[in-house]
Amino acid sequence: MAKTLLFGGLTTIHELFIKGAVESLGYSARFLPNPDNTSLAIGREFCNRGMCNPTYYTVGNLVKFLLDESKKGVDVESKYFFVTVGACGPCRFGMYETEYRHALKEAGFKNFKISILNQSELSSEGDFELTPSLMWALVKAVWLADIVRDLGYQLRPYEIEKGSVDEVIEGFKPRIYGALKEGAPVKETILLLKELRKELEKLRFDYTRVKPVVSVIGEFWAHTTESAGNYHIHRWLEEEGAEVRPEPIAGWIDYQLFIEEERIKRDIKVKGFSLDRLKRLLAVKSMAAVFRGLYNLYRSVFSFRPKALPPQKELSELAKPYFDHFVVGGEGHLEVGKHVYNVIHKKAHMVLSVKPFGCMPSTQSDGAQAKVLSDYPESIFISIETSGDSEVNVKSRVQMKLFEAKRAAEKEFYNLLSSLNVSESAFKKAFSSSEPFIKLKGKFAGTAARALYGNQTKLQPYLDFVPEAT
Repeated sequence: MAKTLLFGGLTTIHELFIKGAVESLGYSARFLPNPDNTSLAIGREFCNRGMCNPTYYTVGNLVKFLLDESKKGVDVESKYFFVTVGACGPCRFGMYETEYRHALKEAGFKNFKISILNQSELSSEGDFELTPSLMWALVKAVWLADIVRDLGYQLRPYEIEKGSVDEVIEGFKPRIYGALKEGAPVKETILLLKELRKELEKLRFDYTRVKPVVSVIGEFWAHTTESAGNYHIHRWLEEEGAEVRPEPIAGWIDYQLFIEEERIKRDIKVKGFSLDRLKRLLAVKSMAAVFRGLYNLYRSVFSFRPKALPPQKELSELAKPYFDHFVVGGEGHLEVGKHVYNVIHKKAHMVLSVKPFGCMPSTQSDGAQAKVLSDYPESIFISIETSGDSEVNVKSRVQMKLFEAKRAAEKEFYNLLSSLNVSESAFKKAFSSSEPFIKLKGKFAGTAARALYGNQTKLQPYLDFVPEAT
């Protein structure tokens, strides 16, 4: 009997779609439940001391699952094998494979098999082979999950009927999963997204709600997970009145390809030109172009509402005065680059950087952020460490910064109203019940401001005079 592949560590929607992608290649797959604080406790029990949160949560989550299955009489060593991502470098991420094996042995599963996907070399070790077909299936799955997740975070804060956006998305998730499991081509997945758009267009949204936009960045797992590992920070921010901008996993893949391209260019410059290096450079550049093209193709279905991937070259240039992009480990220069990018391009009113306690790359980043804040005093920025406890203290600190962001959002919006000579009552009449994908335009962070600026003609029935759009 073929073993079932286990994996986990991302969001539920990513894992469901990845499950479909993996099953399309003939594997039996199952993703782990979201890690909770019991997972953290088990991770601390069986892992070495001095590890970071992602280690304790993810390793503990696997051990917890296997212990639960064993209690049901399942021979887990014969039934399952686990696939995780590996790497090397100064971050403790390079030690994850060792920690998984150590914890499994300590928990009594010394013969349990682990397969590794090497993110820096795009290779695999163990029973799970990373073939071109599998890589393409995974990319489609992750990109689709990124797009649908982004839509949810952008639309939920403005839905008139609470829960309606989640209801539509939850209804479509099994259909997208099924299509991926059947190995659906890109064309078919686009048709599904178009159907999703039609269902969302049946809903109505109140774009008169002035909300602060919060960009959540930081260490990859800590800013991605929607679990106890970061105190469910994304949904909590929504409950506190914010519009949340999560980072897409596609951006992380794009970063890996950019760094590989830069390494090859450096090798050519230092070691000299060779045909092999040229071939590798062209292969990486082509892969990045294809992946970005697919991401933008999916975005186009929703009038490009899902957030675009920021240009990696620009992020590295923005970070250069503070953090060299060849200093890898964790998110490298990205935490700094994303912060500056959000400020100068007005992508968010507030930047929240989430990281595990004692994360060395994030500690380096926080040191650089002090200089960033000196150079960009208009930035509303806060860095938090997650440790599995201190949730009340962390959220209290975030609330103080969120108050500043709310005032900044209001100031931005009311200044625009004044400059356009538009009354708030006219704006509310025109935009209090809108279709979801209205044009958002202008160099403003807030959705209400961008909706007003991009759709001034909607005010015509409520004004004697409508100023010309600039």
